[in-house]
Amino acid sequence: MSGFTPLAALTGAGFRRYTAYRAAMIGGAFTNAVFGLLRASVLVATLHARGGPVGGYDVGTAVTFAWVTQALIAVVEMFTWNEIAQRVRTGDIAVDLSRPIDPQVAWAAADLGRAAAVLLPRSLPILLVGAVTTGLALPTSAAPYLLGTVSLTLATLLSFACRWAVNLVAFWIVEIRGVLGFYVSVSTTLSGLVLPITWFPPWLATLARATPFPAMVQIPADVLIGRTTWTSALQGLAVQVVWLVVAAGVGRLLLSAGRRRLVVQGG
Repeated sequence: MSGFTPLAALTGAGFRRYTAYRAAMIGGAFTNAVFGLLRASVLVATLHARGGPVGGYDVGTAVTFAWVTQALIAVVEMFTWNEIAQRVRTGDIAVDLSRPIDPQVAWAAADLGRAAAVLLPRSLPILLVGAVTTGLALPTSAAPYLLGTVSLTLATLLSFACRWAVNLVAFWIVEIRGVLGFYVSVSTTLSGLVLPITWFPPWLATLARATPFPAMVQIPADVLIGRTTWTSALQGLAVQVVWLVVAAGVGRLLLSAGRRRLVVQGG
């Protein structure tokens, strides 16, 4: 219990931090809703041009996939995040390393608080716009939502673990904007955020499945919209757990190596 209390406090702090900027949440939800409408339109046009389902998606599941994945963007955090890199650059990371709580675990707890803070304000309006404009083909049973909640939590933790590892490259490269930009480009493309993985050419789909990125978007979205059976959903969760362990382990190794290399910069 003594170890849980500080982590709960960090999660709460992350939640309060992101609920303080309501205007930013409204603006982000509006932007994501616009892009959701564009993505749904592109998928529908593709299906009409094909004259039938593509990669296991018909019109209903395709537009629902587009809206659900768009709603997950802010929760999973698929875009540039450089807070740790900035702290390495300024030397503030030394403060994190000197605290009694493991910095990787502490920042993960704060990131869960961030995800909880944006879940409803950023996701619900997007789904409402989707329901009004194109309609949503959502499951009617409870299982996809229960398993989807677990899958979404794992996806958020996996995204953090990968972003944490990429940020730690700053121990060796002072300016990592290029690295972050490359990571965002690759992760958003291979995650299924742009197009479902099953729409990829076979070689690209195989490449994508060899990375952790589909476990951040494709898997939780398919579970939430009910495209997976109970067995395949559990298999998806297992894939997410494996990638989470791998990514967290890589982050742990980079942190250990970076700790030995640390040179505090600044005034």
